[in-house]
Amino acid sequence: MARVLVPLPDLGFDPTEVAVPWRLLTQGGHELVFCTERGGAAASADPLLLERGVIFGRLGARAQACAFYRELERDAAFQKPLSWNHGDFLEFDALLLPGGHAPGVRQYLGASRLQEQVAAVFARGRPVGAICHGVLLAARSSDPATGRSVLYDRKTTCLPKYQEVLGYLATFWKLGRYYRTYPAYVEDEVKAALRYPAVQFERGPLTFTSRDTETDSGPAFVVTDGAYVSARWPGDAYTFARTFQELLEA
Repeated sequence: MARVLVPLPDLGFDPTEVAVPWRLLTQGGHELVFCTERGGAAASADPLLLERGVIFGRLGARAQACAFYRELERDAAFQKPLSWNHGDFLEFDALLLPGGHAPGVRQYLGASRLQEQVAAVFARGRPVGAICHGVLLAARSSDPATGRSVLYDRKTTCLPKYQEVLGYLATFWKLGRYYRTYPAYVEDEVKAALRYPAVQFERGPLTFTSRDTETDSGPAFVVTDGAYVSARWPGDAYTFARTFQELLEA
């Protein structure tokens, strides 16, 4: 059994990218421990993804992922997270980095202490899984020995630029810049962190609404490079979680 640490912002993470891996990994016998900046109080997912599906129900979490999230809210480790400022990530066997588009995730993506902890985990060769904006946190985490991103020599995917553009355009009329987390697109910033982006970055097949499930990995795209697993968006969450579990158990 592996102990897996999951950092979260106080508000705004994607519920699918947290609840689906939590459900599959805990069912597999692994322990998930959560942390936030200050610790002690449960984090909250982006409410728009849970309650209204953002726009006509097209961009929100699916019913099963919402149900998993409601179960997660009752989990003791989720209710009483640790603090990423007062702990050592190397006390854990693995690290899972979820994403989210909402403004609140900037607390998580821009935290220098969190980036230092992520870099330490990569340096030790521990398993790391990152999905969507979680890949951006990895890209911003620098190896202190070289000053380069921990992804500098790794293959990776992340939230594709075309998906981020379409999501923003579809919601701008109602939500303004709510779903433009940063002026730069995730794909552009991640590729800028790589030594050879044309070779190392893998965008995957075009997809807009099709998502994987517990029994169907057809729509998903996941990239594995050694002890590092990455995925694009919530539509890859089940396959991402299964691939990460295989890595933990290898």
